[in-house]
Amino acid sequence: MLSKFFVALAVAATLAAATPRCTAAQPEVPAPGAKDRCAVCGMFVAQFPDWVAAAVFRDGTIAYFDGPKDLFRYAFAVETFDSSRKADQIKTLWVTEYYTTTLMPAAELFFVVGSDVLGPMGHELVPVRGQAAAQTFSVDHHGSAVHSFKEITPAVLSGMP
Repeated sequence: MLSKFFVALAVAATLAAATPRCTAAQPEVPAPGAKDRCAVCGMFVAQFPDWVAAAVFRDGTIAYFDGPKDLFRYAFAVETFDSSRKADQIKTLWVTEYYTTTLMPAAELFFVVGSDVLGPMGHELVPVRGQAAAQTFSVDHHGSAVHSFKEITPAVLSGMP
């Protein structure tokens, strides 16, 4: 019984070590500089720190965005925005979580569509940590749907204003 506990503890520790984290001491994604522009629309992203999103490539380069909507548009059609890149070169996608304004891996969050909370470019996918919190946000802000990371598709984006 005790050995199963230690095996489970070792597995949990391994998974925790492998999970990307963004901390003040060692961020994977540094804050954008004053000249960093959204790779989709060209906006200066540092002016909107509560909405910053980023794609980190395997070679260590970073593409910044003014919100999750443009990040996903880019991820679904990388070569349209940068002919020197391919989608399989993306290592991780990061978005700023709404309540904490902390940059987090997009795969860990839920996204509220159709709410009355607008980003720099208008209607936005609002990233919220935890499904219950996302559902509450959706009710409080008149959202039309809550999607997990895996449920965000080009069709979801095309239905947004």
